[in-house]
Amino acid sequence: MIVAEAAQLIQGTLVAGSASAGREILGGYASDLLSDVMGNSREGDIWVTLQKHVNIVAVAQLNSLAAIVLVNSRKPEPDTTARAEEMGIPIISTPLQAFDAAGILYSLGIRGRRQV
Repeated sequence: MIVAEAAQLIQGTLVAGSASAGREILGGYASDLLSDVMGNSREGDIWVTLQKHVNIVAVAQLNSLAAIVLVNSRKPEPDTTARAEEMGIPIISTPLQAFDAAGILYSLGIRGRRQV
């Protein structure tokens, strides 16, 4: 599944990084703690979070994540949007709660991937 398809299926809107919306999603991760995401997400994951500050883009780039999903209709801060566009990191805003967004992504076959 690609980012643009996932965005539609979680009632989301691509608010940044739409040029990279064709990126393939390889897995998923849900956390609001940046150090947790840095240490445990994997390349190609779609990340579900409520964080909206510019540091989320740095974490997504560091781990080569497929996209960031902001829940509860959160919108990224202006500097976050600018940095995501610059780095080609898709950001999706969804009205869904984190539990529901992650559940839908899981039902679509996107799974968490344990570190080995």
